[in-house]
Amino acid sequence: SALLAARKGKPSVTMAEFEEAIDRVVAGLEKKKRVMSKKEKEIVAYHETGHALMAEFLDTTDPVHKISIIPRGIAALGYTLQLPTEDRYLMTRQELLDRLCVLLGGRVAEEVVFGEISTGAHNDLARSTDIAKSMVKEYGMSDKLGYVTFESERRPLFLDLNPGFGSKDYSEETAKEIDNEVKRIVDESYNRVKNLLNEKRALLEKVAQTLLEKETIEGEQLRSLIKEDAGEHETNQHREETD
Repeated sequence: SALLAARKGKPSVTMAEFEEAIDRVVAGLEKKKRVMSKKEKEIVAYHETGHALMAEFLDTTDPVHKISIIPRGIAALGYTLQLPTEDRYLMTRQELLDRLCVLLGGRVAEEVVFGEISTGAHNDLARSTDIAKSMVKEYGMSDKLGYVTFESERRPLFLDLNPGFGSKDYSEETAKEIDNEVKRIVDESYNRVKNLLNEKRALLEKVAQTLLEKETIEGEQLRSLIKEDAGEHETNQHREETD
């Protein structure tokens, strides 16, 4: 932040420099020369809006600080930044499920709007699968498999004195049950996200179109759009009841 302020000839660091520094650290340098087609930009806008709406509507997730579709770094075509409201050292089962839903929000939004999916969600899918695997194999959060861990403690290889370390200490049948449980958790989260985004389809369109126009939406602006949509929904409901 200080370096950015100095480069601009400013006598002090302002919030604008802090924001730009956060963006650089989180997503990399801005790449405005990276040209995306209109279709690609639309896909990225709806993808990021899907993440953001899930983050705002689920009970345990961190609030959205910013959504952007300005390309950054090596591969980031857009990003949604959430900021925690407090320090956290533990996560509950529901919090992990909600985080998984936020990760799936981008992929599901593409499917809801375009009836098609892109390669842009590969990192989201990897992270959501990792969460589901950890819930089943490490945290004992599967009702079917019970309070058992199937993940041996990870240690650096050069400290490993046990030649059998890392091998599975459970049967192939259990391995299959683990795979089925991981898939069930991801599938149920996917259906939860799809139902919510279908229900909020008009809001999904409004936020994505605003993002296409402005390229960046701050968290407060996003929440204003959500409030507007809720107000319009209540008005329409009242009219229907009156009629």
